[in-house]
Amino acid sequence: MARLFGTDGVRGIANRDLSCELAMQIGMAGAQVLTSEVHHPRILVGRDTRRSGDMLSAAITAGICAVGGDVIDVGVIPTPALAYLVRLYEADAAVMVSASHNTMEYNGLKWFNGDGFKLSDSLEDEIERMIREGASFDRPTGEDVGHIITARRAREEYKEFLKFTATASFEGIVVVLDCANGASAGIASEVFSELGARVIPRADEPNGSNINDGCGSTHPELLQELVAESGADVGFAFDGDADRVIATDERGNIVDGDRMLGVCAKVLHEEGRLKGDTLVVTVMSNIGLKKYMRSIGIGVAETAVGDRYVLERMLEKGYSLGGEQSGHVIFLDQNTTGDGILTAIQVMNILKSSGKRMSALAGEVPIYPQLLVNVIVENEQKAAAMADEDLQAKIREIEARLGDAGRILVRASGTEPLIRIMLEGQDTDELEELAGQTARILKRKFGGKIK
Repeated sequence: MARLFGTDGVRGIANRDLSCELAMQIGMAGAQVLTSEVHHPRILVGRDTRRSGDMLSAAITAGICAVGGDVIDVGVIPTPALAYLVRLYEADAAVMVSASHNTMEYNGLKWFNGDGFKLSDSLEDEIERMIREGASFDRPTGEDVGHIITARRAREEYKEFLKFTATASFEGIVVVLDCANGASAGIASEVFSELGARVIPRADEPNGSNINDGCGSTHPELLQELVAESGADVGFAFDGDADRVIATDERGNIVDGDRMLGVCAKVLHEEGRLKGDTLVVTVMSNIGLKKYMRSIGIGVAETAVGDRYVLERMLEKGYSLGGEQSGHVIFLDQNTTGDGILTAIQVMNILKSSGKRMSALAGEVPIYPQLLVNVIVENEQKAAAMADEDLQAKIREIEARLGDAGRILVRASGTEPLIRIMLEGQDTDELEELAGQTARILKRKFGGKIK
């Protein structure tokens, strides 16, 4: 049976894969595992804007209350707000009902501990074990049954936290904000307006069904057009739960997570605020970013794909900045998880203090052309395919051919029947040729199909 918890919590089609019954069980098990030493534990519950959020937050709330936990309901709010508020309210844990960048029929559950960090694999495994084994739970009665507290100021308290991270007024800057019709709707526009910027909002009217629908960080095309046509200075697109962000410069060109990380790391390094003088990235981050960081005296630590692995390395080594190409950026001195709105504010701080255009800032971080090819290979064949000597020989041949001017990364997806082939270099035609050669081995020997 597949593992219940994936790389970012529990996720699936709401009311099918993720049912109310399962959400209630997760609430009961999570409350018991996370707060076993606490009488009447307090657990925050938040959600994004998708229609199933009310249903699932009610179910997980019922599960928590059924084992004697009290729920602090913070309503519709970004995931990073929950990570901040669980510390502010000195709660024992928090759970977010969200499927992040997925479309509205999906939903998910993400747990945080009382320090605002996502749960470790071991704690997730214990919650999963209790559910799969049908563990019995203590069912208090009378005054020991949990109850719900509505946190009416949660939204405003998160806004105040965000505004505190700005180093100057944003007066004179025109910014387009694509809120993905998600959890950042209203909040992001209000924060940037209150900081002095002129805001042009987009996808800022959620109706329960339009979250991530042709908008947000995974669909930035209309944002690019709007920024270029409106004469704005910069644009930012958040995902559904606002823990990631993708930017555009004033010309409408994409500024991805790698470039934002490079811009921020350089400034923090110059100001003596980049702990360990090291940036933490994943193996998917662009080789151009890594070379540039090392050229200006910044070390680069690489992890597996996933913001949880970036965070683990940061905590292990005491680093302060890390993230992913997808726009998950963690400023660990300020929050315990990726925070799209906070990241956008940090970029705005640099825009304001430097006096440069966004295109000039982003242009300082060279990005090599990158080609990604996904080859469908059945799950039971993936291990054999990755160990195949012909494939490994081709990888070694390509590495020798590209040398220091590029790289190849071949890895099996942890969630889908795919093997991903990623190449970087300076010649796009060459990358396409090499990717084709690699994919053909998987097609010939393992029945692979290019997705």
